[in-house]
Formats: sequence, structure tokens, C-alpha cells
Amino acid sequence: MDHQNNQLGAKELFQAQSHIYKHAFSFANSMCLNCAVQLGIPDVIHNHKQPMTLPELVSSLHLPPGKTSSLHRLLRLLVHLGFFATKNVNTNEGDQEGYVLTPSSRLLLKSEITNLSPFARAMVDPVLVTPWQFLGDWFNGSDKTAFETAHGVGMWEFCDQNPKFNHTFNEAMASDSKMMNFVVGECKAVFEGLSSLADVGGGTGLIVRIILDAFPHIKCTVFDLPHVVANLPESGNLNYVGGDMFYSIPSADAILLKVGQFFPWSASVFFHM
Repeated sequence: MDHQNNQLGAKELFQAQSHIYKHAFSFANSMCLNCAVQLGIPDVIHNHKQPMTLPELVSSLHLPPGKTSSLHRLLRLLVHLGFFATKNVNTNEGDQEGYVLTPSSRLLLKSEITNLSPFARAMVDPVLVTPWQFLGDWFNGSDKTAFETAHGVGMWEFCDQNPKFNHTFNEAMASDSKMMNFVVGECKAVFEGLSSLADVGGGTGLIVRIILDAFPHIKCTVFDLPHVVANLPESGNLNYVGGDMFYSIPSADAILLKVGQFFPWSASVFFHM
């Protein structure tokens, strides 16, 4: 043991070890959440209409019986993380643990209008996860972003070249944007005095359409990269403009920059703005 560690007691050393392990394995939380969405666990529990036991889940998910103990471990973690909760269920075999949804897992229901499951899944897509594994290489190199180090091109060029991932990413951003439905109507003081608005990085225009439903008098421009807005249908007070926000943005009474649109990918693009 080196001199510095020799000054620490066993308690402090094991706390430090626990801290390292917690963050070294924190990726497992995201991956287990993705697994639950992929399997459709929130939807199955929701459709069951009552607390659902582990055997009932295994049966409804059509999983091999040999995976029961593994599913139990997965659910224990997700209960600990707050995505599910448990209640006692009286069965023919006595009291058993049943799983129920929490507010977080209700936002993952594919049957609901506000559904963040596309966002949850896209954020752990290998395309977005891989740049994190190249972060050290990026610091030592000359690429503009870690995404470019990992994939050979910038993120937006990658999206342009890979329609499948582009669709996945846009679907994720749209699912996140639907949360605006809960607040726009309460923001009259913000929008009523505007005659024009430009949504910079607005994707396919979902947020603008939500705004126009509440404030149809505003002339709205969705501004994003050309491949994002290409061939999107314009109507009434809604139009699309392609360009690069790092060089110029359309003129308007107000500019909308929704934080949720930028944070997920900025982590992968790594601060190049």
C-alpha cells in the first residue's frame, strides 16, 4: 500500500472502491432500462390491469422458463431505480410480489401519445454510445468531435448517410418534444405577443405544430439541416428552412432553442458549437 493510501482507514478505502465501481458499472442502468423497453415490460404490466407476478410476466413475455431468475434480477434493479414498484398479490400459492408501473414507466408506454420509449432506446443506440469509448482518443487527436473520431464523419453527415439511424434519432427527438403539450397552453404571456417565431434545430417541426395549435396566429419557421427538413409539408403559418445554425438563423420576433433537443446529441458531438 502506498503512503497516501496508508493514511486512509479501511472504511474510507472501501467507500472509494464502491464509488469507483458504482460509476464504472453505471452504464448497466441505461442498458437494463433499454432492455425493459425492448421487451415491452411496461406495456405488458399496464395491459394486465393489476400487479403482475414474475411467473405471469415470464409467460406474457414468452420468455424461456430458464430466464426467470435473470428477469427477476433485471426487475430488482429497475425497482431500485424507480422504474417499477412492487405490491403484494394474493395467489393460490400464497402472497407473491407483483410489479406495478411508476410515473417514469408510464412515460414509456407505447400505447400513449406521450411516449418516451423511442428516446430511451435511441440514447443507448451503438451509434451514440460508441463516441464515448473514443473520448480519450478525441482529446489526443485533431477531430472536431468524438463522434467524428468514432465514425469518421460528423453526426449530421452520418445521419444524412444513414437513413435508418436518422429516423431513429428524429423519432427520439419527436417523442421528447411531445412533452411540450403539457406546458404550451399555460404560456400565453410568452407567445401571444409574437407575430413570428423560428425554431432553431426544430427537426420535423413537432414543437412548432404544438405551438400553432395553441397560437395559430404566429408565423413559424422550422430551421434545421437541409436533409432534416427536406420534403416536409408546409401549411398555413408553418414553413421549413434548411441551413446551418452555426452560420446564420432566420429572422423572427423570437428564437426557440429547446434544451432537450440539444443535450442528448451534444454529449456525443462533444461541445462543438
